[in-house]
Amino acid sequence: MATADLRVRGLRARAVMAPLRRRLATATGGVTQAPLVLLDLETEEGLTGVGYVFLPHAAAMKPLVVLLEEMLPLIKGMEVAPVAIEQSLRKRFTLLGGTGLVTLAIAAIDIACWDALAKAAGLPLVRLLGGEKRRVRAYNSTGLGIMGPERAAREAVELLEFGFTAIKLRLGYPTPAEDVAVTRAVMKAVPRGTIVMSDYNQALSVPEAIRRGQALDGEDLYWIEEPTRADDFEGNAAIARAVETPVQIGENFWSERDFQKALAAGSCDYAMPDVTKIGGVTAWMRAAALAEAHGMPLSSHLFAEVSAHLMCAAPTAHFLEYMDWADPVLAEPCRIEDGHIVIPDRPGNGMAWDEARVAKLLVG
Repeated sequence: MATADLRVRGLRARAVMAPLRRRLATATGGVTQAPLVLLDLETEEGLTGVGYVFLPHAAAMKPLVVLLEEMLPLIKGMEVAPVAIEQSLRKRFTLLGGTGLVTLAIAAIDIACWDALAKAAGLPLVRLLGGEKRRVRAYNSTGLGIMGPERAAREAVELLEFGFTAIKLRLGYPTPAEDVAVTRAVMKAVPRGTIVMSDYNQALSVPEAIRRGQALDGEDLYWIEEPTRADDFEGNAAIARAVETPVQIGENFWSERDFQKALAAGSCDYAMPDVTKIGGVTAWMRAAALAEAHGMPLSSHLFAEVSAHLMCAAPTAHFLEYMDWADPVLAEPCRIEDGHIVIPDRPGNGMAWDEARVAKLLVG
């Protein structure tokens, strides 16, 4: 089937609450369950593209479902052309703003469109994007929340399952000394050579981030992620200048324009756009082009199932963040070998729902 033959017929959006294997406490909140919105984009030709969105707050699930349903009349009958659909939707919703639920809804549709196109072409998504299908280096991010040095040390070892050699630690304890103590406990517990990233989840003021970052310099952390407000590009730049450990931001870029601002300000050493918050596969690939132009190592945030394809098409690909939050609704969760994500051979992004499990996890 030629990809140009596809036209949008309908969509189905469903809110589900997925249980977590490991709950995650951070300095700015916690995740005890994963609120997800699943999208099926149906075409006139019978192919269905799929995607999903994670929402940090369950209260946004139903509004996102409604917004997606309201977008259908605006794209029904259009060719499944991701760039054209994205531009059309952004134009229609300009006055509502370019962040938040609007962008997440556009991203879900964009991800599903690319899935449908790849299925029509009979190719894994990575091949449609021009990338080479290969295993993708990942770090295990499914645990190591705020839990104290003893528990963190034990869980750090547990996260080396499936051959992972890189893990992420959440920081932001009441004092800098506690951050250092937890970091040292984790470093002592894991084998030499294990890569340990850290994440403050935007918990600190700029002066406090500099103080804590300098206290952590020399502890061999691979990066310090989101030490302060994600949209404070100048503040992040001040931290990056003052702290020797590399600074990582990007999961809260709401478009490639945010990435441009961060690059112009010198806000980070590494970047990690989120495929949903930035606006979908289309926008993520634009961010990848910016990263290449600036020589910026590019990682992904969440959504390992889709992000693995994107990373293989990104010239400056760095690390994929592995989270298992969608596993309860997937017919075939991500396959991991020696700490790498293995992209499936089947056409599209490789995702299909476990409908029996989805039925049990539906919300509303």
